[in-house]
Amino acid sequence: MLRFDVRELRQGSLPVEAVIPHDDPVFQGLELGLQGPVLVSGELQAAGRGSYQWRGEISGAVRFPCRRCLTEVEEEFAAEVRAIFSADEGIQDEAGVYLLPEPVTVVDLTAAVREEVGLVAPTFVLCRMDCAGLCPRCGSDLNEGPCQCGDPEPR
Repeated sequence: MLRFDVRELRQGSLPVEAVIPHDDPVFQGLELGLQGPVLVSGELQAAGRGSYQWRGEISGAVRFPCRRCLTEVEEEFAAEVRAIFSADEGIQDEAGVYLLPEPVTVVDLTAAVREEVGLVAPTFVLCRMDCAGLCPRCGSDLNEGPCQCGDPEPR
């Protein structure tokens, strides 16, 4: 659940716990290669008149071809998140601030989750740091040994 009624927040902080499927519409158009769900956790609390603060974590995994040898690689990601949701238009241009429409009745974390996942999920992966890649001449995987085409300069 990523939507919270502000009436509940007046009574104290609320736990944030959500499991968002990799094919959820919130991630549509990001082309992240998500594998499995994105886990969202943390705490949402009031942070002054008409403002709310979310401190939490997002985590998940992506799957992409290695950028050197094209072997499929799954890589996990995780990040701490700190976001402010406020009706104060004076702070809307600051990083990590999401504008709430007046009258504020609901705090919706969806936009923040989408943005944070887009920022922290890797889009280029390596199967290993010393990946030798592919031979530029014949396309052989140089991680499996030298190729037979005789390219004098393996990369």
